[in-house]
Amino acid sequence: MKIGYPCINRTIGCKGDRAFRLKSYSNQRLVHTVENNLACLTKMLRFNVAYGILFFRITSDLVPFAAHPICKFNWQQHFKTKFAEIGDFIKNHGIRISMHPDQFTLINSLDTRVFQRSRKELLYHAQVLDLMNLDTPSKIQIHVGGVYGNKTESIRRFSRRFAMLHDSVRKRLVVENDDLLYSLRDCLEISKQTHIPILLDTFHHQINSSGESPKEALKLVTPTWKTKDGLPMLDYSSHLKDGSKRQHAESIDVNNFRKFLKETKPFDFDVMLEIKDKENSALEAVKLASRDNRFVKAGSK
Repeated sequence: MKIGYPCINRTIGCKGDRAFRLKSYSNQRLVHTVENNLACLTKMLRFNVAYGILFFRITSDLVPFAAHPICKFNWQQHFKTKFAEIGDFIKNHGIRISMHPDQFTLINSLDTRVFQRSRKELLYHAQVLDLMNLDTPSKIQIHVGGVYGNKTESIRRFSRRFAMLHDSVRKRLVVENDDLLYSLRDCLEISKQTHIPILLDTFHHQINSSGESPKEALKLVTPTWKTKDGLPMLDYSSHLKDGSKRQHAESIDVNNFRKFLKETKPFDFDVMLEIKDKENSALEAVKLASRDNRFVKAGSK
């Protein structure tokens, strides 16, 4: 078990997801922005290793407009050495990496133009991971997409479109249950059709499920992860107190997380904390998990 947080560290004093407006695009601005983002990513990873946080989601904004037609610059070649250096650091310290394109990445869209844009966006994410020379346990997670009036056909369209993606994407893609349209059971049907691993989002599962406990849900999703995929990945959060049921907590609920660890034994998995205070909650979670025999301490791989 490794514990992590997504994209941004608010402690270290740099911002690794800097971007700029499309109308301001230039190769020079792109290079300067990516240099900043990669330097900050390196700083975040060093912070994480120092504190035993060995799971991290890299921002999709690492290379702004990389999948946009305006970008003709060969950023892959220009930053090849730097990406490889970061990848070496990741591998040498046993860090698990994931990425998560935004909600507009919809491979089951009725609009083929949206699918084509989504395919390019997914390829960009795969290129980032490939440039770091990371193996297939480094995953790209997406939601299923829309229902478009017919869930059965939308699931079939997802499966057909999955077969049309580049191999570098297919071998990394995982599908996540959501809190409104596609439950764990729906994702299981997609996995049956495509053999995609299922990333269980426990927060969404509380809102949209067939009543399975976290342990029962893990029993269903774990077989979808093969040896080449690494340990199952799991997104964890809790509700914001006095907020709506769809609002993530500002910081980790220590008692709930302790209970979650206890309830999910003996299943092993890597935990991404989708909690607003990011690394601060991850530090608390590492403390709580440190006595769990599933937990991987810094220095192990």
